[in-house]
Amino acid sequence: MNSRTVIVAVVALTLGVGGGYWWARRDVPAAVTPQAQVPATRKPLYYRHPMNPAVTSPTPKKDEMGMDYVPVYTDAEAGTAGTVSIDPVTSQNIGVRSARAERRVLSRIINAAARVDYNEEQLARLNPKTEGWVESLAVSSTGERVGKGTILLSIYSPQLVATQQEYLLALENLAAMKESAYEDMRRGAEQMVEAARARLEFLDVPAHQIQELEQTRQVTKVLHIHSPFNGVVLNVGVRPGQYVTPDTELYRIADLRKVWVYVDVYENELPWLNRGDSAEMRVAAAPGQVFKGRVSYIYPYMDPKTRTARLRLEFDNRRGLLKLEMYAQVTLRAGREYKAVAVPSEAVIRSGEREQVFVLRAPGKFEPRVVELGLTAEGWTEIRKGVQAGEEVLTSAQFLIDSESKLREAVSKMQETAPHSPTLPSPLQGEGRVGVEPALEDGDMSDLDMGEMRLDAGGHKHD
Repeated sequence: MNSRTVIVAVVALTLGVGGGYWWARRDVPAAVTPQAQVPATRKPLYYRHPMNPAVTSPTPKKDEMGMDYVPVYTDAEAGTAGTVSIDPVTSQNIGVRSARAERRVLSRIINAAARVDYNEEQLARLNPKTEGWVESLAVSSTGERVGKGTILLSIYSPQLVATQQEYLLALENLAAMKESAYEDMRRGAEQMVEAARARLEFLDVPAHQIQELEQTRQVTKVLHIHSPFNGVVLNVGVRPGQYVTPDTELYRIADLRKVWVYVDVYENELPWLNRGDSAEMRVAAAPGQVFKGRVSYIYPYMDPKTRTARLRLEFDNRRGLLKLEMYAQVTLRAGREYKAVAVPSEAVIRSGEREQVFVLRAPGKFEPRVVELGLTAEGWTEIRKGVQAGEEVLTSAQFLIDSESKLREAVSKMQETAPHSPTLPSPLQGEGRVGVEPALEDGDMSDLDMGEMRLDAGGHKHD
């Protein structure tokens, strides 16, 4: 092989290598930033820091590491983070159903357990006004029904005997002074009679005994204790011969023609209730019967153990079917009504940190939306903020879609915050090298300074 042939071969090899390098370089795409992928027709609302979404800028800029700020768009094409798109076949397989948010009147019916008790306004605790001894008991057992004025017991008290004697002396003095010519003396005698009678009344001496004392002028040894109203004896606190003081409870009597019923309701049910609301009650002792009543009082505190509020209801019990300490089932019909935008309660996803629903933006496209909730009643929940009337929300399979939404949102954030390299490495570069060598264009081979080459007989190159 002569030297001319060797030179031609070397030139051809050099041209092949240079052409391959140029062809490989032209296929390597330039580094693309997120801004380069966005169509020119979309205008970003603002730009945010690629690593810290809280840092924003109204104009494009770079962060301290040289990465471009990520644009945030407002049009529908940009979408909302976490939006999920599902094809019709998948929607049918996972049982996707939806319902429309609508403006409706919300009312509430509350069912709760209750307990029957006596009416505290018609409860009497009888205590003597003086010390003494019980002579006899006319009513000696609990549960007995008594009428107003019924004699309950007789008590002997030395103070009562002395007060009766004072009253008799005052009456005799008044009779002696009746014919006196001195007006002041007659007036003084009348005042003594009035004072002695008042002391008897203050000691609970009944009017019929005072009248009997005035007629017979005989001191009565014992004092009668009478029932103040019609009722049932709840407790007998003394026995014959027992020494009693003003601290001793003789009887406890309650009028059971009207009873109080106590109901405990949860905190979220309180906004619905008000005094005067109607109530229905059923008891096992009277099957098939419904008792009508009303809410008479709402206590201003919560039970620290059960976290419930207590209500007091009032029911008529003239027939005596309701017994004390009886358990009952009460239905409260709240009088308050609210007109608001509401969705089915099953559409709301409660995570503990926030409440959200999925809104159907297009067929198969569900957008997560954080909402502010209001009252809940009859399977519907008020939406105060986040959803408008007429929008369609997801009512089933929302937990599956919520999981997919959170996954997509996390992936989206990772992609947005990933560093963007200014260039892409060339396949022709060695491992560990960065940057791209300048590409060879047509005609660049003439600019290569290859120098004068020659080969000797041994195949060695010489410049």
